[in-house]
Amino acid sequence: MRLKKFPPEADQPRAEEIAVRMDRFLIKVKSLIPKSIFSFFQPFYHWGLAFAGALIYGFPSRSLEVVGVTGTSGKTTTIEFLYEIFSRAGFPSASITTLRFRVKERTELNMLKMTMPGRLKTQKLFREAKRKGVKYVFLEVTSEGIKQYRHKFIKFYAAIFTNLSEEHLESHGGFENYRQAKSELFKVAPIHVLNGDDPNFDFFNRIPARKKVVYRVADYPRDLKTQLPGEFNKNNILAALTFARMEGVPEKISFKAIGDVPVMPGRMEAIQAPQGFKVLVDYAFLPQTLEKVYETLNKMGYKKLIAVTGACGGGRDKWKRPRLGDVAAKFCQKVFVTNEDPYDEDPMKIIHEVAGSHDKFIKILDRREAIREALRSAKKGEAVVITGKGAEPWIMGPRGTKVTWDDREVVREELKKI
Repeated sequence: MRLKKFPPEADQPRAEEIAVRMDRFLIKVKSLIPKSIFSFFQPFYHWGLAFAGALIYGFPSRSLEVVGVTGTSGKTTTIEFLYEIFSRAGFPSASITTLRFRVKERTELNMLKMTMPGRLKTQKLFREAKRKGVKYVFLEVTSEGIKQYRHKFIKFYAAIFTNLSEEHLESHGGFENYRQAKSELFKVAPIHVLNGDDPNFDFFNRIPARKKVVYRVADYPRDLKTQLPGEFNKNNILAALTFARMEGVPEKISFKAIGDVPVMPGRMEAIQAPQGFKVLVDYAFLPQTLEKVYETLNKMGYKKLIAVTGACGGGRDKWKRPRLGDVAAKFCQKVFVTNEDPYDEDPMKIIHEVAGSHDKFIKILDRREAIREALRSAKKGEAVVITGKGAEPWIMGPRGTKVTWDDREVVREELKKI
């Protein structure tokens, strides 16, 4: 028996009202239940919320080709390429990423501080895509989202794997559990696009699929140009290009689209400094991605790097804090360690954990002040590298508080004062 749409699809205000009321009710109920009790019922809570979101908006993914993109890094960039390629090829497209939500011509910045939105938001975007005649929806899928069943009641057409390295280890209880969570996406998608160069390729390749396609850096076309710096972006490009080929998009269209994609906000984004040094803002918040950023700048000819870095609080991946400091010490001649997103943790404690035994690191609590001092210390031909937040719009504080923020705007403001 097929489920009827509830409420009728034409009754959008009614659906919105139900969704908002339900969300508020569940948040209230959740706040009243002791954590020890809630943790027991948590799987049922998340499953029920996923089902309710799909039901309220009429299971819209059944009418779409939803492509889930997962991995530790590169998800947003891969989706930006996919969206541009398929839009250029004449396929109405939508994308849901850390950076923004796009449904055909409409763009909305992701202000949620959440890579994979909650079930109600995602299903709402799916319904908008369906109503606007979208064919492909490209969705970032995270291990935390899977853990909270945000992928449930989404009909996936394909799954793309970018890469896998250590992240969310404390949340998942180790790397193996983290990898297992990622694999859940591939168990519900009939088509798999896999990175054959990744050490975890064999693990994902063992998951059955109706169709599998593998890409490797060795296959990167010599005549394919891109505006995005960094060797690591070749993997992101190949992931998008491989799926486009599989779907029959002519390579001429794909190559042109890839070449036209500009540097993304907060992803290796350069800001012009009239003083003659380079300023780069990047989202890198993991040791392995931070290392790639520094290596890329070295290859671009910047041998003296000045870092502004930190680490996220809220109990998130504490293991990486000293390793972030070690990476900065390896590549940078001067390192400013500062506040990032402390949540309910003591920000100075996080700063000291990042700095570790590196006595020459400069510890400054105020992020603006740290950026200011880094810029003032830079000389012609050097590069100031500000990492951890990219284009994120907030600094997250205790008890759910947040401060409006943008590293890039702070840099522009401080450059005017030098």
